[in-house]
Amino acid sequence: MSGPTSGWKAWRNVSAAERLAREQALEPLSESGFVVTSRELSRDGPWRIEIFGHGDRQPVEAAIESDWRWEDLPDIDWVAENQRSFQSFAVGPFWVHPSHVTDAMPAGLLPLKIDAGLAFGTGTHATTRGCLEMLAGLDSAETNNPVDIGCGSGILAIAMAKLWKRPVLGGDNDAEAVEVARENAELNSVATLCHFHHAAGLDAPALAKAAPYDLIVANILAGPLVGLSESFASALRPGGRALLSGLLVEQADHILDAYARHGLTLERHLDLETNDSQWRTLLLRRTANGG
Repeated sequence: MSGPTSGWKAWRNVSAAERLAREQALEPLSESGFVVTSRELSRDGPWRIEIFGHGDRQPVEAAIESDWRWEDLPDIDWVAENQRSFQSFAVGPFWVHPSHVTDAMPAGLLPLKIDAGLAFGTGTHATTRGCLEMLAGLDSAETNNPVDIGCGSGILAIAMAKLWKRPVLGGDNDAEAVEVARENAELNSVATLCHFHHAAGLDAPALAKAAPYDLIVANILAGPLVGLSESFASALRPGGRALLSGLLVEQADHILDAYARHGLTLERHLDLETNDSQWRTLLLRRTANGG
């Protein structure tokens, strides 16, 4: 996961009027660790939007139109570059920091040591911060059997293990993400509590077997959240909760409608901002009879 690797960038020019919408559409790539930037080429536009990464281009190619231009970049230690831009911060009861930063942690906080990698989140995005804050407000007596779906770097599963000192399952459809989550659990001394599996949703045998869950956490995207609504509802015990994030405020009603059809109702929500966009985190509860 370290050392110089071949990089690339994709770029295109857009009008000033298009810029904000284009940037918002690329937010999932930013949360996945790709570096997305924009700059004004002349007064009142146009703007150039650039996406930087290394290795496999397929996730970006699948997310953007075919008229973007691509360039190869010199060998650079992209992970190191990303780490240099990642600074420690507090969110809820947690102190999120990379391992290379040794600043004193504020008293009374739980450390989450997460090293930045190009394909995995570090907690800086509003969606992850929203989940961390929501987790801190839950009653530990109601979270005996939690699972983190789409675990990415493993930050949310690690946070739950540290907060409640109990086993946490996690899954991701990216095998590399699963390996990184395991490495991060080891880095945070919770490898015996966090168990990660390669899975699409809850389809790994170990995840299916562990149901019903008290809490399902999923910080992914609006589309997959809708697609997983039935399986999440079936895997929750009556009265269990789903903590969902990765959606813009304007997408929330669509998510709520999908989950309401399977007996989950809104308990509370939290809105936070990243790059001028408002992101919503939802806490839902399954009705006693499951709908």
